Amino acid sequence: MADQVIWVNEQIDPCGIVYSCIACVDEQQAQACHASFKANLSEEQKAAGWVAQMRQVQSWEDVPVSALKLSY
Repeated sequence: MADQVIWVNEQIDPCGIVYSCIACVDEQQAQACHASFKANLSEEQKAAGWVAQMRQVQSWEDVPVSALKLSY
């Protein structure tokens, strides 16, 4: 079985707490989600240290438990 890539999108608050998380196996869908997460951060949130990040993992076990899992 080929290695699976799972895309994890997260909005993280200034304390490092994951506020929102969506994981999927479709890269195009992940890119759209990341763009939406970034666009939905207000200027005040950005100034306070909120970030939107996208990362890759190899297993669903590495996805935060609170994530919405798409294409699973």
